[in-house]
Amino acid sequence: MRESIVHATLRSFFVALGWILGIAVALFLIALLFGLAETTETTPALTFTESIAPNAAGERKILSKSAPVILKVDIVGNIGDENLTTDMIETLLIESREGTLKNDRVKAILLNINTPGGTVIDADGIYRALKRYKAQFHVPVYAFVDGMCASGGMYVACAADKIYSTNVSLIGSVGVLIPSYFNVVELLSKIGVKTLSISAGKGKDDLNPVRPWNDTEGKDIEQLVDYYYQYFINIVTEARPKISKKDLLEVYGAHVFPATQAAEYGFIDKANSSYSDALTALLSEIGIDDDYYQVIELGHENWLKSLFTTKSAIFTGEIKHSIDYNGISSKLMNQYLYLYKP
Repeated sequence: MRESIVHATLRSFFVALGWILGIAVALFLIALLFGLAETTETTPALTFTESIAPNAAGERKILSKSAPVILKVDIVGNIGDENLTTDMIETLLIESREGTLKNDRVKAILLNINTPGGTVIDADGIYRALKRYKAQFHVPVYAFVDGMCASGGMYVACAADKIYSTNVSLIGSVGVLIPSYFNVVELLSKIGVKTLSISAGKGKDDLNPVRPWNDTEGKDIEQLVDYYYQYFINIVTEARPKISKKDLLEVYGAHVFPATQAAEYGFIDKANSSYSDALTALLSEIGIDDDYYQVIELGHENWLKSLFTTKSAIFTGEIKHSIDYNGISSKLMNQYLYLYKP
């Protein structure tokens, strides 16, 4: 018998429903397996996954798990954004001693830098994490700049023993920045809007944008900016002895310089360099004179695993929006910044 339109429609509906339910059950089982794996494993779950980066010859070779490793760490983008924080770098460094990288396989670190800087807190945190790693495991740290090493990037680069750079890179910007403060009292007055601000504690309401400011407001912030600036100056002049404090304060300031000029002043060790040049010099430093080594990068966790975490928008229903103001991302707003922002 020929099938009626109603029966055909119902059959198609239930077939489609069956497929949807099947996929949902499969996804649930995958999530369950990940959960079981995480609760039954005897070693800590790794956040990062390994990938092989090119060696000095531009080749990616799979070697034995006993081969010495150069750990390539990317300092790329705004320092303080979610992919480049102190916590992220600290976790990466911890995991560089675990899994297939355990047993002291990491012999050196190569920082790959292209950043305008970012928050004071994260630039300092990443710098200190690298310094601790160097001291604890006795490994050299070299930096290769491909684009920009400005402000917080320069701060982080001060953890390196040597800094190499391409000729077109920009280096420097030793200074401190905070986002602008606005006062909209006159605007509110013109449109007839009144406001009431309630606070307790001397200075708690400083720089409130909806009331007139007095002459002393902002002095505390200026003192903090100066504190962070002097701290930055000390970090740079200690790490880069060719740069005198007097020259940094009175001549170089917070300017950025082309790599050749930055090398002349002492911000970096060598311009007109390549990734291969920096890596070759680092290999010479640790006594590796053949191609039996690997350059390893640690990337973010597996996307499928992260899909089923409790933070996933699939389960929370949370959608995040962000607005960049004047070239500064929302994550950097209301913070003290080692940031180059022309």
